[in-house]
Amino acid sequence: MSDVSLVVNGKSVSATVEDRTLLVQFLRENLGLTGTHVGCDTSQCGACVVHVDGKAVKSCTILAAQASGSEIVTIEGLANGADLHPVQIAFKENHGLQCGFCTPGMIMAATDMIARHPGGLDEKTVRAELEGNICRCTGYHNIVKAILAASEVMAKGGAGSAKAA
Repeated sequence: MSDVSLVVNGKSVSATVEDRTLLVQFLRENLGLTGTHVGCDTSQCGACVVHVDGKAVKSCTILAAQASGSEIVTIEGLANGADLHPVQIAFKENHGLQCGFCTPGMIMAATDMIARHPGGLDEKTVRAELEGNICRCTGYHNIVKAILAASEVMAKGGAGSAKAA
């Protein structure tokens, strides 16, 4: 058994878990944060992406004990109360989702991508960086459009509408 202490979405949490507990399991089963999805159990799909100490990580690839001492942000912690994050707004306005299963992982990957490219993104970069995230419903066109729109809004320092032209 391992003692785990984390800051998740701004709140300190502690628990004792089995050594083999994955971070995604800890988030979902111990904390009830079910927005982080388990899609493949093989780190192929990206549905479980969260931010660990400010970096996008597939939470099925890391043990909860390995993350102990880290700051975790999940999809539930991205919005500021009822105010959606610009990437969430862009996904909504640009129809960047269909069934919604991959959406939390896509949004978390997108926010990390935008943070690493503060001057803006181009379609080629977005498509290349999304290779670790699978969507079985779309052709990725609206997802890419949403990320580009959010990148543009965030590069200008805005949090308002993120509808692509």
